[in-house]
Amino acid sequence: MKNQDEIYYQDATKLAEMIRRREISPVEIVKAHLDRIEELNPSINAVVSVAQDAMKDAQAAEAAVMRGNELGPLHGVPFTVKDSIDTANVLTQRGSPIFKGRIPEKDATSVARLKGAGGILLAKTNLPEFSYWIESDNLLSGRSNNPWDLSRTPGGSSGGESAAIAAGMSPLGLGTDLAISVRGPGAQTGIASLKATHGRVPMTGVWPRAPRRFWHTGPMARSIRDLALSFSLLSGPDGLDGYSSSTVQFDAGIGKLPSRRLKVGWMVGPGFGPVDPEVAAVVETASRALKELGILVEPVRIHALEKDFALDVFNRLHVMEMKPAFLEAVAGRSDDEIYKMAKTMLSLPDTSMKDYIEAEQASERLKDGFAAYFQKYDALLTHVLPIPAHKHGAGDFLINGQKVDATYLQGATVPLNITGLPGISMRFGTSTDGMPINIQLVGSWQAETTILHIASLLESVSKVGGLHPIL
Repeated sequence: MKNQDEIYYQDATKLAEMIRRREISPVEIVKAHLDRIEELNPSINAVVSVAQDAMKDAQAAEAAVMRGNELGPLHGVPFTVKDSIDTANVLTQRGSPIFKGRIPEKDATSVARLKGAGGILLAKTNLPEFSYWIESDNLLSGRSNNPWDLSRTPGGSSGGESAAIAAGMSPLGLGTDLAISVRGPGAQTGIASLKATHGRVPMTGVWPRAPRRFWHTGPMARSIRDLALSFSLLSGPDGLDGYSSSTVQFDAGIGKLPSRRLKVGWMVGPGFGPVDPEVAAVVETASRALKELGILVEPVRIHALEKDFALDVFNRLHVMEMKPAFLEAVAGRSDDEIYKMAKTMLSLPDTSMKDYIEAEQASERLKDGFAAYFQKYDALLTHVLPIPAHKHGAGDFLINGQKVDATYLQGATVPLNITGLPGISMRFGTSTDGMPINIQLVGSWQAETTILHIASLLESVSKVGGLHPIL
């Protein structure tokens, strides 16, 4: 391929196929993406550092192809990584001057697994300070912009990653998710992302780890098949992360038809907070598409979400568990090294023991509610965000006539972190002002195969496939 446009908007699966057929070399692919970073990153600020060995690794990958070596499923394909995930001999600075110049000795398990499949580490991507906020902005590397509209955010905390993939700087990446952070940025830039069942992808080599029971590492890409391929490589215990103990096997065979007719419920509330009518309409459109695909679909309510508002439950739990990690990180550091979100976290009052215990019980009720739901349904279809990507720095929103603060953007995503359920974010619509609108597919525990299959069906009939920012 001579046209670089045709290189940097191919998905990872296609690039790997082309490399195996010797239609294109890893060197051409890596160079095309490095050129794309050089061209666009000054305006988007998604990439914070480039792996210095990327071209050297590409040359080695090309030599292996020419020798006829056995090739891994991602052989010669570049990938990017959120800068809270350790990368051996490559800067990992966690969005803070406190960690400026930090170079890990070892790769995180997730990075090592993509490399083991033949992937080439291309670059590290921006994030909020300590991975803690819904916008990607910090004192060390500044603010990331949405490639669809530079005046808007690509989200957080994996916002640099989402912006890089949407803009064609990378075909595939790794993000992390505490409450929204791979699915929300995916929605704000119109890419696909997966938060798997808690523990299926080890968190070894990722910071912060607290609260560990809510954190996830997940793939971000431009196609559902890339999510499936990545997840097949990333999942499984590593012997180091105690939460990562599931031996359930997964392969990338998302095209396999189920043995029975699937049943999906859809909802945009109540229980998630207010939702913009335009976003709600996209979810309903997706529900109709599923019906046309032969899936049983009906509107539902999950009463556990109405009894216990998941965002409130999360707020009462995570402050108590995350705050000590922040205090340890900033100990002995000057005030001008600490940005606004860490300061906000440190200023929050501790949850009383009574409220903490009640929140723990509420989280169990939410799990029970979803368990009951999945006795009747194979998946849940809902929105990811209540609005499309917003302007930088917005603190309050008027959504469907209700004024809410920015934390409410997590209303439909945080229940999956509390319960550990898997969820996919994928584009299925466009707002009147041209911004992507994603839907969220939620599965039962360990049921990634089911939601990836449903997502692939929706992708096949989507009217937004192949849309990219005009840059």
